[in-house]
Formats: sequence, structure tokens, C-alpha cells
Amino acid sequence: MTDGTAVEAARSRMLELITSGSLEPGQRLGSERELASDLGVSRSTLRQALGVLEQSGVVRRVPGRGGGTFVRRAKIERDLSSVVGVPALLRAQGFTAGSRVVSAAIRTADDATAAALELEPGGLVTEVVRIRLADGSPVSLEHARLPAERFPGLLELPLGGSVYELLDQHYGVRPAEAVEQIEAVSAGSDEASVLDIAAGSPLLSIVRTAKDGDGVPFEFSHDLFRGDRTRILVRTPGATGTELGVIG
Repeated sequence: MTDGTAVEAARSRMLELITSGSLEPGQRLGSERELASDLGVSRSTLRQALGVLEQSGVVRRVPGRGGGTFVRRAKIERDLSSVVGVPALLRAQGFTAGSRVVSAAIRTADDATAAALELEPGGLVTEVVRIRLADGSPVSLEHARLPAERFPGLLELPLGGSVYELLDQHYGVRPAEAVEQIEAVSAGSDEASVLDIAAGSPLLSIVRTAKDGDGVPFEFSHDLFRGDRTRILVRTPGATGTELGVIG
């Protein structure tokens, strides 16, 4: 067996163990010596196979005494062609959705919020800050602002689930359109702490203005998604009307 064939065989075997569920997301693999022995390959071949798996995003390698090779957690696909709440998004992809409410209060809208929600200067908004969880692990920090006058009593409702579902059930408001601005940013110390990542780690910043069926804005939000747990899906109509999926 050539070196290239041995590397591919080792890579395929480890990938099979991961996709079959024998190795679970977040699980630490054995030592290089143990893995090489189990796979019947040299440590050099094993390192090359792990390198290929790391490049493809299947595993991550952490240096140092407390490090090792870990199975990466599955990524969350954020589909920009539809407006859905994070809990519904997670459930549709097989994750257990959860939330931690960091704060919830009525505040005076800042200039950017007032402009986005078409409020008069000094208008009040209900501000909700939450950490979103997928299978118990933090994946995003969500900062949502909604017109307080339009949604009286919102703070008295359970805010741990989907705000969109609450707005539909209690106020008859559904999102019909959303404008989202997306950019890559680095996590500051505060964001890193709540999202359980290192400071400077990549984040996807999504600023969203959602509107109802009459074109009236009702939500202005800023979400920060972990870059290592998120990928963006865009559906672009082709010349024949066929939708093409592009993952970035």
C-alpha cells in the first residue's frame, strides 16, 4: 500500500466512525499512538490523515498538554431565503434548541434603532438579550429590540423560546420580509465569555430588520453567531427559475 493510499484509508476509517455515531461531536480522540495502533498505520500516516480531516472541518486539533484531537460539532445552517426564528431553525436540523435570557427591559431607542423601526425620537422599545443554545452548547448571542407600544405586556410572556411565535400568538404579527446585513467580526472578551470561545475567535454578525405583511418594521436585531458552528445558505434563482444552493 502506498503512502497516499494508506492516508486515504486511515482518513476514510476515521470518517466512517464519526458519521456512524461511534465518535460523537465534541469527543476527544485517543492519543496518536493509540489511534495509529487501532488503524494499523504509522503515526506519520495518521498525522497526515488527521490533517486532511482538519482541513475539511471534521476534526479540530488543540495543541498543548490539555489538547488533543476532537470531533467537531455539527454546523448550523442559516438559510437566508426564509425568515424563521432560531429555535425553529435548530429543531429543523435535529438540534435541541435552548435559550438563556440575559436581560429583558423597556428602554429608550437609540438613533439607529429608532430609524430602523420608524419610531419617533425617544420612542420606547422592548429589548431582549439572549444566548441561543444548540444541544446545550452556546451558538449565538441575540440582541432584539421591538416597539414597546405595539407589543404591550411582552415582558410578561415566556421569552426563552421563539419571540416570533409569541408575536404571532399574542399580537397577530408575523415576519413577511427581513433585510439582513452580514459581516465577519472578531469576538471581544464579553462575547467570548458568554459564547464559550476564545477572544478573537471569528463570529458572524447579522443585523436584521424584520417587517410584517404591511411592510411595517417590528424588529431590529443584532445577532452574533459562532463562526465555527455556523454556515450561510443562499438560494439564488437561476435563469430557468431553478433555485441553486450556495454555501459560504
